[in-house]
Amino acid sequence: MLAKANIGFAMCGSFCTFARALPQLEKLIEKDYNIIPIMSENAYTTDTRFGLAQGFIDRIEKLTDREIIHTVKAAEPIGPKKMCDLLVVAPCTGNTLAKLAGGITDTAVTMAVKSHLRIARPVLLCAATNDGLGAAAQNIGRLLNTKHYYFVPMSQDDYVKKPNSLVAHFELLPDCVEQALDCVQPQPVFG
Repeated sequence: MLAKANIGFAMCGSFCTFARALPQLEKLIEKDYNIIPIMSENAYTTDTRFGLAQGFIDRIEKLTDREIIHTVKAAEPIGPKKMCDLLVVAPCTGNTLAKLAGGITDTAVTMAVKSHLRIARPVLLCAATNDGLGAAAQNIGRLLNTKHYYFVPMSQDDYVKKPNSLVAHFELLPDCVEQALDCVQPQPVFG
């Protein structure tokens, strides 16, 4: 593991999992990682029943002592400037999984990933999608088979009410960061 690694921490609009992602962000800060916060435009601007966008922005910027990257233009230099040793996407929605698998770059998060991958550095995905065993399954499979992508282990979060839903075990994120920095896929991927 690199000492005091620079970790890009990108958040997509799985708003119900922000409560799982933010404590892990705090743990990474406690481990003395330098955090570069990134949010998709939807995550950055949308108020939901899970909280106000400005409340999340204020909390993240206070924790990281940095402004959040939230536009495609601001995310583009991440790779060329070698800003991150690892890029974490937590939560990573089914929409973002599809865009990454298809090479679509139209949000700050997808641009951050594309820019980071162009210098062949690892990306750690922390999936949270209601269709992980449905439409998103092919995208998870494609990314599992793509160099430089790693996944936080995941499982069904409510197999009775939401049988296709997959959510990463967010509590494993700090350990998975260390493994992804060493280019190791945490195991088991599902379970």
